[in-house]
Amino acid sequence: MFPTVRQVLALDPVRRGAPRLVAGEAGLDRPVRWVHVAEVPDIATLLGGGELVLTTGIGLPADDAGLRAFIADLAGVGVSGLVVELGRRYLTGVPKVMAAAAGRHGLPLVELRRATPFVRITEAVHALIVDAQLTELRATEEIHQRFTELSVEGAEPDEVIRQAAELSGCPVVLENLSRQVLAYDPARENAALLLDGWEQHSRRIRPAGRTAYDPDSGWLVTMVGARGEDWGRLLLRWPGGVDLSPGGADPRGPGDDESGKADAVSGLAVPPTRLTILVERAASTLALGRLIRRDAEGWERQIHRTLLTALLDRTRPVDEVALRARALGLTLDRRHLVGVVVRHRGEDPADNGPAADPGGDPGLAGVEPGAARLRDLAETVGQALREAKLTGLTSAVDDQAVGVLLALADAAGEERALTAFAAALRRTRPDSRPPDPASRRPGNLIIAAGSGVSSLREAGRSLIEARQVAEAARRDRRDLPIFRLPHVGLAGLLHLLRDEPRLQTFVERELGALLAYDARHPREQLLGTLRAYLEQGRNKSAAASAAHLSRPAFYERLARIGRILDVDLDSVDACLSLHVALLALDAIRTP
Repeated sequence: MFPTVRQVLALDPVRRGAPRLVAGEAGLDRPVRWVHVAEVPDIATLLGGGELVLTTGIGLPADDAGLRAFIADLAGVGVSGLVVELGRRYLTGVPKVMAAAAGRHGLPLVELRRATPFVRITEAVHALIVDAQLTELRATEEIHQRFTELSVEGAEPDEVIRQAAELSGCPVVLENLSRQVLAYDPARENAALLLDGWEQHSRRIRPAGRTAYDPDSGWLVTMVGARGEDWGRLLLRWPGGVDLSPGGADPRGPGDDESGKADAVSGLAVPPTRLTILVERAASTLALGRLIRRDAEGWERQIHRTLLTALLDRTRPVDEVALRARALGLTLDRRHLVGVVVRHRGEDPADNGPAADPGGDPGLAGVEPGAARLRDLAETVGQALREAKLTGLTSAVDDQAVGVLLALADAAGEERALTAFAAALRRTRPDSRPPDPASRRPGNLIIAAGSGVSSLREAGRSLIEARQVAEAARRDRRDLPIFRLPHVGLAGLLHLLRDEPRLQTFVERELGALLAYDARHPREQLLGTLRAYLEQGRNKSAAASAAHLSRPAFYERLARIGRILDVDLDSVDACLSLHVALLALDAIRTP
């Protein structure tokens, strides 16, 4: 938000002094934080960096060594430039030794060949700085207002990202911990170019800190998460040196370069403060939106959903959940509890044919097809529970699935109760059966059950297990009446956990160094070497043949992988961990 030395030299009060640049042209784009008038040689001790120093030279040292030391001291504290008015101490020009010293230090040195009131210069520059600060403040206020509105409205991630790109004028990307893009807005740039090779590019963006700028890549990055658990990163690419406030204009003059603004002391390009505020507010809005769950169902259904969510997320004491359930006429304590999840195989209504006709229910008017289908499924599940004469909590647990917590008298009746529920559901929803009994196509509905538990404190585990099994079963072509955990293999288990931040963190911990190495050396791709070694049961000869490498070359690559990952590839435990991480990486990268 500060003007540069170049911009200051273009101001009318300075131009009236007939300025001439003597040395330090490379530093003309340094920001000017303040203007300071000085006539003493030891002024550097009173400066903090970023000042443009004005002087007539009457108090400067007379000897060459003193002038060199004066320039070195100014450069050492990070002043933006030195302006010397001729006519009092120096008549025709500044001493050559001063110009040479300024050139060596890259410090802009300017002569004013006509007498100029310094007060006019300071007034003009300080007015420019104050105006820029006011513009920055207004932009910051708009950022806070805009993202507060988005938080209140429960805006979707795509809308939050769009608003961030609009306010900044910069491309914005939201990614998960595995560097997969969740949402983006290219801000009028080419989206294909922006996202091309994103994972490798993102792995090279490694700023220091939770919110920081990576000058090598030009990306401003902040972590996204809530309740102490991060689940993604928000990145904004800042081009540097351009006024990015809403409706703002480029503060540079015609012909200026795009080297960007710089830190007053270090001279490194840094984004404006408002962009840091913007990405942090956007990240907070995204984290809050992930926690918000809106439901258009009736009050009783909302209570069911609140209680199921509390058991899944452990947001309420178990005793409170039991108390509120009893208030609904449902006893959960001292019962055998089983978590059940029912969902469609496809994500989109078109995958399973048209949604059930709501029958003109005015409560469904204006509801999105997916929401109407989910509500219809929830009602069907409730009806099946009543038909099977079972009791339990039931509600949608996410955008695609309905959860049930069955409350049974004892564990002996678990299988009988699940069978009765599945049969009632399939009678109620004919589309849940295969279209032709002889067809190999499975039904459209998946019923998954978790392990039975004897305590309400463990009910969340049974529900989570059922949801995970249901997700994994979507890719199982068998038409089983009820899916249980033994039906899901390791690859399926990892696939259903692919969006879990802890799994992504595990993959990054185990393979992150190797993935980063491959991103820097795309021709080597050591990950493929490691995959061949593990898939061949650690048989080096067979793995070398599978990788189409000579054994010496393959052994050298294995040794390099061991050094990069700091692991012993002859260790069974280490290789097992790496193999699981590879399977998890494949699950994360597979839609």
